[in-house]
Amino acid sequence: MSRKIVVGFDGSEASRRALDFAVSRAKLQGDSILIAHILEWSPYSFLTPSEIEERHRRRKEELERAENAIITPVIKAIEADGVPVTAVMKYGHIAETICKIAKSEDAALIIIGRMGNSGLSTRIFGSVAGTLAQIAPVPVTIVP
Repeated sequence: MSRKIVVGFDGSEASRRALDFAVSRAKLQGDSILIAHILEWSPYSFLTPSEIEERHRRRKEELERAENAIITPVIKAIEADGVPVTAVMKYGHIAETICKIAKSEDAALIIIGRMGNSGLSTRIFGSVAGTLAQIAPVPVTIVP
């Protein structure tokens, strides 16, 4: 029985390690992979209509650049390995959006890479991996 693995991927070395781990697992168990590329987005309610329009235009351009530069090459490489793969790109809070994707896609597992930051901001605000470990609707594997 094929299960779906959601992998948080942003092109960083940590996310590449997570994706490599997911691919090796998917090959062994016949699973499929859903690459989730989330661009952080925080809405500003005090923007003018023209500023909002400009922001949405830039948002669309960012998604197109991410798809062409990051997602498409990775999908081709995984497909060449014989693993079923799809991708989704969204804006939002990274951990919350990955959880929504996992729920809507009926995923069995989330895999994410750990950046290794232990700075003050991470201790105060938390990391994506730490947040996912607390709120995810399915098991989370954090790849060091």
